[in-house]
Amino acid sequence: MKIGNFSEQDVLNLARKAYEEGDAQFEIVPGNCALLVIDMQDEFVKPHWSPDWVPEATRQVPRIKMLIEHCRSKNIPVIYTVYSKTHNYLDRPKTGALMPGRYSELDIDFSLFYVEGRVWHELAPGEEEIVIQKSSYGAFYDTPLETILKNMDKDTVIICGTLTNYCCGATARQAYERSFKVIFGSDVTSTDDPEMQEPELRVLRKGFARVMAADEIIEQLQ
Repeated sequence: MKIGNFSEQDVLNLARKAYEEGDAQFEIVPGNCALLVIDMQDEFVKPHWSPDWVPEATRQVPRIKMLIEHCRSKNIPVIYTVYSKTHNYLDRPKTGALMPGRYSELDIDFSLFYVEGRVWHELAPGEEEIVIQKSSYGAFYDTPLETILKNMDKDTVIICGTLTNYCCGATARQAYERSFKVIFGSDVTSTDDPEMQEPELRVLRKGFARVMAADEIIEQLQ
């Protein structure tokens, strides 16, 4: 195909192939990896407790636990993120409260949530494992995560947790923009609406990450 001779159908076909079949071209070196466990905390995982509960996150706990334990067995650092009460909530984007996803129409005491930042008990961090207290969607926003990873000599992040199209996806984009290689777990990330899972994976697959199932990730880390 000559330069300057792309039809509309040609570019559509190229885009669709990348969304559906794209595979980022980087080698996975276990010694260069760190696992990021994004927001697997009670507010998202504990059944029926919070309006932000993600049922699929609860169902994925055994698979995420398997991935965590495998990484620990390979001396791959496991880093957690949570939302909690930091700086009297003054470290948050001011427009956050204006977003409809805050469910302001509900008659509920929201001050009960996102205070302790407690990781779901089945996935509890080890004594020496790092927990990042974050104030917005992406784990790199206004946190020491980038410095921590660089001090660990890690250039690749493996992402699991919730929500795929918010905190996990934002973290993948921020990692990409900082020149980290990104491995994104397709079946160890979850959304509050299952219909939103694959559209986000398609975008990440085309432009930000190597999207893989947990079994594939574990196989690559052997």
